[in-house]
Amino acid sequence: MKRAYFKYIFALLLFGSNGILAVQILLSSYEIVLFRTLIGSALLIAIFVLARGKLTYFKQPKQQSLFITMSGVAMGASWMFLYEAYQQVGVGIASLAYCCGPVVVMALSPILFREKLRLLKVIGFITVLFGILLVSDRAYQDGATVWGLFCGGMSAVTYAAMVICNKKAKNIVGLENAMLQLFFGFLTVAVFVGVRQGYSINVAHGDWLPILILGLVNTGIGCYLYFSSIGRLPIQTVAICGYLELLSAVIFSVLILHESMQPVQILGAALILGGAVFAESVAK
Repeated sequence: MKRAYFKYIFALLLFGSNGILAVQILLSSYEIVLFRTLIGSALLIAIFVLARGKLTYFKQPKQQSLFITMSGVAMGASWMFLYEAYQQVGVGIASLAYCCGPVVVMALSPILFREKLRLLKVIGFITVLFGILLVSDRAYQDGATVWGLFCGGMSAVTYAAMVICNKKAKNIVGLENAMLQLFFGFLTVAVFVGVRQGYSINVAHGDWLPILILGLVNTGIGCYLYFSSIGRLPIQTVAICGYLELLSAVIFSVLILHESMQPVQILGAALILGGAVFAESVAK
C-alpha cells in the first residue's frame, strides 16, 4: 500500500510539472502534444511487450473497444486544448481550468451513471463554478485572450469525456488501458497536425531535452506509475489526492515561472480546489 501511495503521489507531481516543461519548448502546442504522445505511447508499448502483456482490445465486445478508443481521442484533444491554454493564459490558470474536468463528470454522473447527486455535492459544484468565474474574469481583465480561456474550459470538457468513456470501458484495465489511451491519443493528434500543417517540424537543438523528459518521464513513466497504483488505493484517496496535481502545477508556475496571481485569482483558486475536494469527499 505504501509503495502504491508513493507511485501515485510521484505520478501526480510529474503531471503537475508538465506545464513547466511545455513552456520551455519553442514549438506550437499541437506539436508539443504530438511528440509527447508519440514518445510516451512508444515507451508504454515497449514496456507492455517486455512484460509479455496480453492485448485484449480485439477480443473485447465492440462497445468496450469503442469506449477505450473514444477515451484516447478525448485525451488527445484535451491535451491539445490544455497546452494551447498554457501558451495563451499561463500554466497556473490553465491548470485551474483543467482540474474542473472531474467536477463536470460529477455533475453528469446522475444522467450517465445513474448516481444520486446529493445536496452537498451540488454545493461543492456551485463553489467551483464561482471560483472559475473569479479566476477567468480577472484573467480576462489582465489581458488573457478569449481563445485562451476557451481552450482552458474545453480542456476540462474533453477531460471529462475521457474519464466517462474510460469508466465505461470496464474490461480494459491497467497497463493495457494506459497504453491504448496514449496510442489513440497520439493518432488523434497526428491526424490533426497532419491536416493542419503537415509533418515538417523544425525542432531546435535545445528543445530535445525537455521534449524527451516530457515524453519519456512525465508521460510514459508517469502514466505507468499512475495506472499501476490507482487500482491498489481506496477510490476516495485517489479522488481527493488527485488534486495534488493541480496544487503542484500552480505552485510550480509561481515559484519557477514567476507567474503572478492577484488576490481575486487566489480566492478563485481556493474556491475551485476547496469546492472540488469537498464534492469528492462527500461523493460516497
